[in-house]
Amino acid sequence: MKLKVLFLCVHNSARSQMAEMWLRQIAGDLFDVKSAGLEPGTLNPLAVEAMREVGIDMSRNQTRGVFDIFKSGELFHYVIAVCDAANAERCPIFPSITKRLNWSFPDPAQVRGSPAAQLEQIRLIRDAIREKIEKWVAEIRDADASEASATKSRKTK
Repeated sequence: MKLKVLFLCVHNSARSQMAEMWLRQIAGDLFDVKSAGLEPGTLNPLAVEAMREVGIDMSRNQTRGVFDIFKSGELFHYVIAVCDAANAERCPIFPSITKRLNWSFPDPAQVRGSPAAQLEQIRLIRDAIREKIEKWVAEIRDADASEASATKSRKTK
């Protein structure tokens, strides 16, 4: 059974979309993943470009509202806010045994400068999100391996 993960940010226009796409690429075999926003907007074209540079096409993704997902009754093992803590507090509490995590990344909508400078800043955010997901997936896999080993050990006694 795949673990269900929901990534959240304010507009579902960059950070949560990038996190969703990275997790699908890195560990789609382990996770069923979605993303949503508190106030869904439109995809950030510079975030789309930054992901395209690493071979991930999110140009056809649609933004989603977290409250629509909440009202659907869908359950998640993990709800991960990738926005600042103040905005993460605005997220609904999902029913069931859900682990809430907050991974605060800078908001790509707030980067300033020339388009080239903005893209460079978004690349840094993209890479930070990838790095965090890689570490988290490794932790999940290590925990699963430890649990499997402990279960096997109990069965052989």
